[in-house]
Amino acid sequence: MNTTSLNTAQPERSTSDLVKAAVSGWLGTALEFMDFQLYSLGAALVFHEIFFPEQSAAMALILAMGTYGAGYIARIVGAFFFGRMGDTIGRKKVLFITITMMGICTTLIGVLPTYAQIGIFAPLLLVLLRIIQGLGAGAEISGAGTMLAEYAPKGKRGIISSLVAMGTNCGTLSATAIWAVMFFFLSKEELLAWGWRVPFLASVVVMIFAIWLRLNLKESPVFEKVADDTDNAAAAKVAVDKTHSLGAMFTSKSFWLATGLRFGQAGNSGLIQTFLAGYLVQTLLFEKAIPTDALMISSAIGFITIPFLGWLSDKIGRRVPYIIISISSIVLAWPMISMIVDKSNDVNVIMASIIVIHNIAVLGLFALENITMAEMFGARNRFTRMAISKEAGGLIAVGFGPVLAGIFVNMTGSWWPIVVMMIAYSAIGLISAIAMPEVKDRDLSELEDAAEAKGASAIIKGVRSY
Repeated sequence: MNTTSLNTAQPERSTSDLVKAAVSGWLGTALEFMDFQLYSLGAALVFHEIFFPEQSAAMALILAMGTYGAGYIARIVGAFFFGRMGDTIGRKKVLFITITMMGICTTLIGVLPTYAQIGIFAPLLLVLLRIIQGLGAGAEISGAGTMLAEYAPKGKRGIISSLVAMGTNCGTLSATAIWAVMFFFLSKEELLAWGWRVPFLASVVVMIFAIWLRLNLKESPVFEKVADDTDNAAAAKVAVDKTHSLGAMFTSKSFWLATGLRFGQAGNSGLIQTFLAGYLVQTLLFEKAIPTDALMISSAIGFITIPFLGWLSDKIGRRVPYIIISISSIVLAWPMISMIVDKSNDVNVIMASIIVIHNIAVLGLFALENITMAEMFGARNRFTRMAISKEAGGLIAVGFGPVLAGIFVNMTGSWWPIVVMMIAYSAIGLISAIAMPEVKDRDLSELEDAAEAKGASAIIKGVRSY
């Protein structure tokens, strides 16, 4: 295997270019996770009455979560299609397309007619928008992560890439804050009549600014370096065809390790931010403000924890923080969830428990995810493999996880399936973190994936020693 970097000099980028790339990635991720949280809280708290009013409370919640999952099926298709396009024609062009698709669909949800107005066509239109939105979202955060990792200098990739992760915080915080304001100022009748539309319509402001910024963004210097390697043009075409095949991807150790890392974080995210919020309100009859306020406060705290973990990974590597956080998620799953669902506890104890488990099991892992996955893949397949590994894990864990949690909880009449699922998700992430090679400050212009390059280097070293 060829583990060497390309010989072409990497194009230089100014500090201003880096700032634009960072803000662009931050805004795109913020918009994606604004939609994520707008819809997840909407599905958990009001959509069951707006789009599925003729079902029982438990079944309506499951159907609302299923509609939420439909977008995740589309995401994996978008990850392959737009990921391959991003590795072929460039990161910038694809990121412009994805942000436009996402933004328009998120806004259009706010103008959908309800079930009371057009019957079954209302949830069908909702599913259609979720599918189109999912196609763009499937490559958005991976493209932003790829672009920013390829812009950032060695020794600072973790802290700079944490801006993408903080975009999730901004999106989650703003969406949760909007829902909290809606719940505070509007009656239930007003919320169901028109208030639920406001958060989706408000997202258009973020979309317009993000589109404008991406129109003025320069291409990734690593992509330009690969594209300008004219001396190896024929070999490059063969390499692109081979590395983008599904067979080559599915036999890549790096791909499966990255998918495992994603599975751990995404599963916990779906359980805590999506299912648990609905379970507390619909099944346990908590006040709606409890999960929304707790997630809002937790997202605000994340502005400290996320960059700290990014900085720490620049100092001690990506593996050790991943392992510590995954173990912490496993150990804390039962005590935190048991305190959250106990209505006899003080409200502050319940909210504090949500904040702790959310910051560790969701935000803590996500702070490390983008840069680690970007460094695990080679220059010619980074966008595609990062996008598909993210969405493969997300499809199962986030797309179907909340639905399965709803089914298991409904079958058992207990909250313990939430704990079991959280431990299982975190254990998969832990095993992947233990098995992965250390990728901190890896040369991103190398053509091989990290695990394969490490294996090839070990073989060569052994042959030389012999």
